[in-house]
Amino acid sequence: MTLPIRKRLWAPCAAALLALGTACDGGEDAPPVEACGEPLYSGDATDEAWRTFVDAQGRPTDSSMAVTLESPVQGQAYASDAAPPTWRWFSPLASRLPSHAPLTPVRPRETPRAMLAWLGDLLLPSAQAHLPSVTGDFYWVQVTVPGRRCPVELLTSDMEWRLDAATWDTLRAASGQDLRVQVTSAYLVQNRLREGPYRLESPRTVRMEDSR
Repeated sequence: MTLPIRKRLWAPCAAALLALGTACDGGEDAPPVEACGEPLYSGDATDEAWRTFVDAQGRPTDSSMAVTLESPVQGQAYASDAAPPTWRWFSPLASRLPSHAPLTPVRPRETPRAMLAWLGDLLLPSAQAHLPSVTGDFYWVQVTVPGRRCPVELLTSDMEWRLDAATWDTLRAASGQDLRVQVTSAYLVQNRLREGPYRLESPRTVRMEDSR
């Protein structure tokens, strides 16, 4: 009996999805960034801007135009009963103006993860709403917390992070331990990387202290 076209397509596509899913698995020691979920957003930041940062993670480290952290300072200690702080920084990218020169079309790199998403969309089409493309300087702040597999993260177009109560509770739960704060910056034009990414040469270390 001849199978319907949809059923005949399913078997090879399912096998391809399984194979690609295995190829995308980085193992327990190196979970894909997506496995940790999206960061917090503020300012003009969007999920598509975040994915631009994620796609650029394999590039060589460049700190030539990294931000200058005003706070927290290196080695800063926070009492566990302190109010949520505001972290601030300065960036050479903040003075950039959008370029009016047309961007050269770039064909997205077909990574296994991108192919997996394409096959999934082929089999189970879904309508996806997209926010408008963004242009400007953006900052991806990542806080590594001991004992926590995924960092606490924010993507923002602002040059400060006013930590909310829930985020602060997560950080101060690491009482008596050192946390590492890393900031990655980049200038995007319509969600595409134009300058960067730039990272602090060394993450800033802060400490949560038990106030008892």
